[in-house]
Amino acid sequence: DRIGDIHANLPALEAVLDHAHEHEANAIWNSGDSVGYGAYPDEVIQQLRGIDALSTIGSYDRQVLRFRKRKERWRRKKRLEEYLALEWAYGQLSKKSRKYLRFLSAEMRMRVKGKRALLTHGCPGPREKGISPKEADETLASLGQKAGADLIVCGLSHKPFARQADGIWFINPGSVGLPVDGDPRASYAILQFGAKEIQVAHHRVAYDVEQMATAIHDAGLPEAFAEMFRQGRDLETVLAKEG
Repeated sequence: DRIGDIHANLPALEAVLDHAHEHEANAIWNSGDSVGYGAYPDEVIQQLRGIDALSTIGSYDRQVLRFRKRKERWRRKKRLEEYLALEWAYGQLSKKSRKYLRFLSAEMRMRVKGKRALLTHGCPGPREKGISPKEADETLASLGQKAGADLIVCGLSHKPFARQADGIWFINPGSVGLPVDGDPRASYAILQFGAKEIQVAHHRVAYDVEQMATAIHDAGLPEAFAEMFRQGRDLETVLAKEG
């Protein structure tokens, strides 16, 4: 079971985990950005810890951990909604959950049935950039060769895809908690490792979006956050519609 970009959406995470259990998934790989915008940052981290998910740290997770030191600067420079999202996530995380995030690696490597797998949030290597579903084959092949992996699972873009380049798999499971394609259902992927091949199946799972919206209202967070989850759109798109 490959998940990522949960963004503090506990109802979506629980729905995905139930769906994965029904499909007899035996391991959970999480590509990061577990918190941010959603109303349940600490609960999501507790859930991930409770199921022993194999997790990497995401770019948004890093920002949340930096909030205390950068809040004055960010208050002046960031859009109000972005600042409030970071402030809420940092304030709601327990010390234990912050420590959990802080000790996550940017990359995790595993061997599964002889295949070298790499789990990361964005691109493998130093650049914090996502991999587009339309990335050139040559770019993917170069990234895969440098990474020294047969399979690369990544997140960041919130766009699900599965592609092969030069025999190397690149898989983005999509976003569990905050899809951006206009479909608010949670997105994740199930991988099956055979002796010679890998099978990838993406799934979209319905969950109680209004539970999430109500929790956002109860927390006093911006209405735009609730609309992000309702519409399956990013903040920029939602604010542009409101404007």
